[in-house]
Formats: sequence, structure tokens, C-alpha cells
Amino acid sequence: MSFALTFRGASGEVTGSCFEVAAAGRRFLVDCGLVQGDRDADERNRAALSRGDARLDFVIVTHAHIDHTGLLPRLARLGYRGQVHATPATCDLLGVMLPDSAHIQEKDAEWAREREARRGRRDAGDDEPLYTIKDAQQALRLLEPVGYGTVFAPAPGITACFRDAGHILGSSIVELWIERGGGAKPFKLVCSGDLGQPGRPVLPDPTPIAEADALIVESTYGNRLHRTLAETYDEFSSVLSGVLPRGNVVVPAFAVGRTQEVLHVLADLARQGRVPPLNVFVDSPLATAATEITIKYAQTLDRESRDLAAWQSRHPERMRVRFTETPDDSKAINAIRSGAVIIAASGMCEAGRVRHHLRHNLPREECAVVFTGFQAQGTLGRALVDGAKTVRLFREELPVRATRHTIGGLSAHGDQAALLGWLAGFRSPPQRTFVVHGERETQVGFAALVRERLGWPSVEAPERGLRVLF
Repeated sequence: MSFALTFRGASGEVTGSCFEVAAAGRRFLVDCGLVQGDRDADERNRAALSRGDARLDFVIVTHAHIDHTGLLPRLARLGYRGQVHATPATCDLLGVMLPDSAHIQEKDAEWAREREARRGRRDAGDDEPLYTIKDAQQALRLLEPVGYGTVFAPAPGITACFRDAGHILGSSIVELWIERGGGAKPFKLVCSGDLGQPGRPVLPDPTPIAEADALIVESTYGNRLHRTLAETYDEFSSVLSGVLPRGNVVVPAFAVGRTQEVLHVLADLARQGRVPPLNVFVDSPLATAATEITIKYAQTLDRESRDLAAWQSRHPERMRVRFTETPDDSKAINAIRSGAVIIAASGMCEAGRVRHHLRHNLPREECAVVFTGFQAQGTLGRALVDGAKTVRLFREELPVRATRHTIGGLSAHGDQAALLGWLAGFRSPPQRTFVVHGERETQVGFAALVRERLGWPSVEAPERGLRVLF
């Protein structure tokens, strides 16, 4: 038996996760993610899939984030009608995330047509969206939910199992067993997906895995350590206490996972009396829906999260949370000059309502922007983190006078120590390990670190497009 593994995305970058496996006479994908942030992102997303991918046997997705799932509607648009396997929580989250992503695609195409029409281009109507809401709905019909710990057979000769990755609600590590024939032990491929940080609020720690013949592991923060949760609380409380009496705090946050964790930390700081009474706005319809889904799966959250939610319901005066529903509700926030904590998507400031709040608050030195997650190269968030003095928003050059803070302890990704700790849980090194989902320097450096620290002999940092034969 031989099989091929092709790295179609998330190699030398932290978006566009997609790995193709051809084995046992079948061809399938693990993840089908959107490229985000790159200047050529739209071109790459349009070229990422072909008509031939409509004949894939199945797809497995590790979790709901758009950089892992955002091309599923594109795949459906091209004619794919096979199953897409994911955990139940991931399926529920995709029910709101994929239509939301499709809405953005349609709006971007509409704006592109209008822009080209203003320039007098005759074929301005040719700018079509990457996919539509109709395509997203078709993709949702393909979802096949499978719970953690359930071994299932997506195709003859292949079995799989999801394990909790502790990254966001429903996130998973994927174990795959591929039959070799002749009575030989199946070949085991493990895909880490995105791994969470141990000891983080809300979600359990990533599940340890004992063995694999081949391993694909992420490296988003493979070059650094997060601050401790105690340090994170100290910095966040300091920013809130110092800024809110005279300005606002804007928190760009992914609607799924990060928003719910930020709310947890804010509530905990309020419970401890470390911040003044908080006036919090969650300005994202998607985040509202994701929070409702999180409540649905409350039994999967840690005990501390459940206790904190109960405390908050008894003490609304310590932290008032309002979920905006309409564009007018969102615009009304911009009239608030101080005392507001504004949580809005997107997490990298590339789209969504957060850009409007940045427009109103970045020029004000009495305000602050708090980043709680990774900012990919080429994104507005990365420019702000790197200290940009001015940024361009809505065709306007804006001065950046607000203070900027990066609070790494809330990252949904495990840091270098967490990744090494998870890898150390293997009883013996896999025959081959592939480090992915990291900027190129980080990816290469973490591969070298695994070889050095753990003594693993075969650890590689594949480039996009590499095809490996086993």
C-alpha cells in the first residue's frame, strides 16, 4: 500500500489550511480553508480548487474557523456533493459562519463591480463572488456530524476519529487509519488541527495522542511563549481601569471562540473587583449566534465557566453585556465617548464592524485597542500591532493615536511550550512529522526545535504544493 499527502495550504502561512490525502483508492481533504490577509488572497482562493475536486470522496474539517472551512461553499459551487465530516458543535457553528462568509463574498463582489463601473470598465459586471449564500447553504447540507471519540469509516479502507483539540468549541484533532492490506497494521496519520493552550479558560486541554506513523502539526506560535493567565489578567485590568474613565477599549475578536473567552475574562475581572463596572457591547451578529451555540454546549465547558456564568446572571450591575442586533444599534455605539468595551469582528480587522469602531477610536489618544490573538502578515491588525502611525480605512488616511496592547495569554493557539508538551505525549516519534500553519520562519524554526528538544529524527517544514509519497 502507498499513499500521497499534498500540502495545498497553510504551509509558510497561518491561513488556507488544506491537506489532500490519496490512499486506499480514495482522495479526500482534511480542511478546506480560506486564504486571508495576502494581497493575492482572492486570486489564490479562486485557484485553490478545481472542477476535479468535485470528485473528492469526502472531506474532514478540524474546526469551524474560516481559515479551515471557508472554501467549503466554493467546493459545493464546483459540484462537490460528498460528505463533510465534523463534530456536532462545528456543524452548528458552520451553520452561521458559512452564510456569513458568503454574505461578505457577495458584498465584496458588489463593491468591486461598483468600483470598476466608476472607472468606466465595460466588463465591470464580470466580477462574481467567490461563492454565494446559496452555495453556503448547499455546503451545509453536506455536513455529517460525528462526536468526539467515535470511530467512523468515511470510505472503505479508511477509519477516523475526532479528539478534542481545546482550541475553540468543537475543535478536533483528527486520527486517521488507512488499511495497508495483507494483514498489516493500518497506517496512522494524525492531523493536529489548531491546538489550544493548556489551562486556558472555557475549554478543556488538548487531548494527548500516543502514536502516529505520520503527523501534521500546527506551529502558529511555535516561536514564542504566551504570558501566563495571571499576567494577562493584570495587563487587561490595567488597560480597562486606566482607559474607561476617559475613553473606550476596542477588542477585535473572532466571533467564534475568542469573543466568548474575552467575555469570560471580563466577567472574572468584574467578579474579582479588579475593574470598574463594565459596559460591554458585542457588536457582531455572528458572535451573538456563536455565543448562543456555546450556551447550547455548556456541558462541554469547564466548571469554572459554568460557575462564572451563574455569578454574572446574579450580578448584572457589575458587567452589563449588550449584543447588537441591527446596523443602527452598531452605529449608536460610535456616539459613546468613554466607558465602553467594544468587542467586534473580525479578529484581524480585515472586515466587519470592528473597522467602523477603529475608525472612530483610533485617532483618539484616550482610547485603546486590545489584541488577543494572532495577526497575520498583510492584515490591518498586523499593521497596528507593528506600530503603524497611520492606517487607511474607508478610503481615508487615519492617524493612530490610541494605545495598542497585545495580550497573548488569551490566544486560542498553544504557544511553543504547549506545542512541545503535546508532542512529548507521543510514546515514540512518528516516522515523519510535518510542521505547518505557521509563517515560514516560525515553521522552519519550530521544526528544528522539535528535532533538537525532542530528538525526533524526521521533522519537516513543507512548502505549499509539496507532494509526499509513503
